[in-house]
Amino acid sequence: MRNLTLLTDLYQLTMLNGYFEKNIHQDEVIFDMFFRKNACNGGYTIVCGIEQFVDYINNIKFSDEDLAYLKNLNLFSDKFLNFLKEFKFTGDIYAVDEGSIMFPNEPIITVKAPLYQAQLIETALLSIVNFQSLIATKSSRVCFAAGDDPVFEFGLRRAQGPDAGLYGSRASIIGGCSATSNVLAGKMFNVPVVGTQAHSWIQKFDTEIEAFEAYSDIYPDKCLFLVDTYNVLDSGLPNAIKIFKKLREKGHKPLGIRIDSGDLKYLSNECKKELDKNGFNDISITASNDLDEYTISSLKSQGASINSWGVGTKLITSADSPSLGGVYKLSATLKGNVFEPKIKLSENPEKISNPGFKKVVRIYDKNNKSQADLIMLHNENIDTNSPLTIFDPIYTWKTKTFKDYTIKELLKPIFKNGECLYNKKSVLEIKEYTKNELNTFWDEYKRLLNPQVYKVDLSKELWELKNKMIDSKR
Repeated sequence: MRNLTLLTDLYQLTMLNGYFEKNIHQDEVIFDMFFRKNACNGGYTIVCGIEQFVDYINNIKFSDEDLAYLKNLNLFSDKFLNFLKEFKFTGDIYAVDEGSIMFPNEPIITVKAPLYQAQLIETALLSIVNFQSLIATKSSRVCFAAGDDPVFEFGLRRAQGPDAGLYGSRASIIGGCSATSNVLAGKMFNVPVVGTQAHSWIQKFDTEIEAFEAYSDIYPDKCLFLVDTYNVLDSGLPNAIKIFKKLREKGHKPLGIRIDSGDLKYLSNECKKELDKNGFNDISITASNDLDEYTISSLKSQGASINSWGVGTKLITSADSPSLGGVYKLSATLKGNVFEPKIKLSENPEKISNPGFKKVVRIYDKNNKSQADLIMLHNENIDTNSPLTIFDPIYTWKTKTFKDYTIKELLKPIFKNGECLYNKKSVLEIKEYTKNELNTFWDEYKRLLNPQVYKVDLSKELWELKNKMIDSKR
């Protein structure tokens, strides 16, 4: 793991220096990471990147080179730099399970630590979790549109650099993709890799059929031919079928064809007719070419004969929604033996934070379907043997009462007094967890357009605290 200690904004270090100079750097504080709006303008967000954040925390150390660089900025005293030399995270961190389905304003990570430690880690935390959560959510939406069809992530060459390509591939698999074209991601994360040939392979040979035949000689059981280099219906498909027949005669089964341009609905349907006519009715017709969830949904609704999808640019960059606005806000400071809640006010009501040390509880019905989330103060408890009534935090007259229900606390300790408690899972295990979590939500929340808004309410105690603080600050 690379040392990412200096992966931070300069103002984090100048604030640390200020806290140090004012001798408040050891004050115990609580920060929450949350987002104000779902990724991709959808109905939910998949939290991803927790493992990389854990690795970052475990490897924070200011090297001699780091300290020499900071000294040359002429912003910090030798006393402060010597203090940084001994930096080690000693606090507590709570986080939801990686792959969890979360909603606006819910804490997804809570940091309880000395001020200088909690402040330093903000930038790296947001950089890691914002990006991977965005791509995992985009992947989930693409896979939702594709239904039972496999989706392959092809985005490496269009990613915003190698790290985005690697961790975007990881997040794409967690979000639901079946495989990636990214070989290094396959090695690092032990996930399936896929790929066949490019147009350049076809162009290198004198004729298209020679290119197909050469490929079939090398990979007789891996033949998925790219058929649109010259003309799909007049050249690519007929040549592919000729080679497929030769393979069949030799006891090999062709995998299918890929179409990377043109009218994908028309071309796939015409190809399907010819493939069926020649006895290849069970092979794959893969489509690529700047696909996203909306294009896939449209093609499926039109009856396109496509049964697998290669999605690149618009997935790895989340092209129509290129960032998740996750934020990290101070919610409490220790005064004596008690945490004093803190609140951020704003002229924009949606930017007013929820104060205090909090937890998030998910409420399930008897069929294990998620019904609502409740943000509560950390010391509150729910008696599941009694009815539970929740209310909308804005339209308080809107209430709902649960009688036959179960609950689950979503935030779990991953660091305690600086000791790492996090149990690593494989990417495929996290993917399966995400799939199971998504299955607890009705499809109304997963719609690509105008999804139903999932209920996220505040407990009565937290709601009263928040409004009391708003009134007093104003």
